[in-house]
Amino acid sequence: MSVNHLSIGSCFAHVVVFGLLLPQTVLAVDFSAAQVHNWHQWRGPSANGVAPFGDPPIQWDQQRNIRWKASLPGEGVSTPIIWQDQVFVLSAIKTDRVAQRQPQAHATAKTEPPRNYYRFVVLCLDRNTGQIRWQQTACEQVPHEGHHTTNTYAGASPTTDGQRLYVSFGSRGIYCYDLTGQLQWKRDLGDMRTRYGWGEGASPVVHNDWLIVNWDHEDDSFITAMNAGTGQVRWRVDRPDEASSWATPLVVQHAGRTQVIVNGTGRARGYDLETGQVIWQCGGQTVNVIPCPVALSDFVVCMSGYRGQAAYAIPLNARGDLTDSDRIRWSYHRGTPYVPSPLAYGDLLYFTRSNSAVMSCLDIHTGQPVIEGQRLSGLDNVYASPAGAAGRIYFAGRDGTTLVIKHGTEFEVLAVNKLDDPIDASPAIVGDQLFLRSRKYLYCIQNSENQ
Repeated sequence: MSVNHLSIGSCFAHVVVFGLLLPQTVLAVDFSAAQVHNWHQWRGPSANGVAPFGDPPIQWDQQRNIRWKASLPGEGVSTPIIWQDQVFVLSAIKTDRVAQRQPQAHATAKTEPPRNYYRFVVLCLDRNTGQIRWQQTACEQVPHEGHHTTNTYAGASPTTDGQRLYVSFGSRGIYCYDLTGQLQWKRDLGDMRTRYGWGEGASPVVHNDWLIVNWDHEDDSFITAMNAGTGQVRWRVDRPDEASSWATPLVVQHAGRTQVIVNGTGRARGYDLETGQVIWQCGGQTVNVIPCPVALSDFVVCMSGYRGQAAYAIPLNARGDLTDSDRIRWSYHRGTPYVPSPLAYGDLLYFTRSNSAVMSCLDIHTGQPVIEGQRLSGLDNVYASPAGAAGRIYFAGRDGTTLVIKHGTEFEVLAVNKLDDPIDASPAIVGDQLFLRSRKYLYCIQNSENQ
């Protein structure tokens, strides 16, 4: 999610930024000075969890290096995004208004739908002070299904292109605002029926004037691309062999072609952005796919880790079905993540085992482990995806503890930081600031001498 379900992402080539080498393939981000210095989408400016110009604190606690702590209304587990001096957060607020008739749970659901109306809100906070600049209610509805106890009705992260803000409340609609909070358009894509009624969480992705939304659930799954300025659907492609997943799409450019890459239980697939045509596909993932793909050089890695372990490195020049073929660059089948997405930092790929605080690190080119099964001391369960900056990796645990380790092939703990506040949303890093969202608060962490 964007996500964290169950708590539940002008290009450049041959450029090295903090050890991040991107030959041939470039992530679909305008690497202007504005975007690399922001966190404009789920998983950051290059959709791999790295803040290329970030340098946040190494140490903090409830009293030290906290620039501000903002109380958030309602509930949510989506990661905030940051654009210049604005921070955008989504939340679902339970109201006292009760429906005359409770929605009926579908037959396979393990959760009951609520009877109360929820207010689905978009908040803009001032990055310097944490004060709310504006707040808009996208809609007020009774959700048609429940959610997992660790999920909420605000699981997807927003995204922005610096002109407009794009928000997905899933079954409650897709919304577009300008950065002053004025609604530009909205679109209803129907109701999802998620596995066991566990709820929703995949984030939208914007690329130039395209907005991509993946819609995997227990009914008729599909992926759609819309005009980002108007919300008009440009194409919609069925995904008939896909059930519920919570993986945010990845957009990459390779060899003059833009691909939309979506992980899924049936297949990981690369779609042509212009047409929606499937370029390649590869089976082998587990059920309940949540981790988002990451692009590394001229290939992409798709991972999953529920009731199995799977990681496949798929060349971006692939065509057709690669399942069980020798065209797969490498595969790895130990200790892969369930909820968290991996972090691609330089030549290394970091991830945790299932939802536990056990880390492995692979050489991205070979798939060979350089660190395997390393216990992350001080952490227990992990839903948040790791973030990287300034040669450091930040792992946020569900109890509010964040472990900071040194980026590299030798495991070295730099700090263990404790907030008395559970955290499921992933860290976001901009400049010398680290943003952590708990269930009730948003923290801006910055060295006190810089405040």
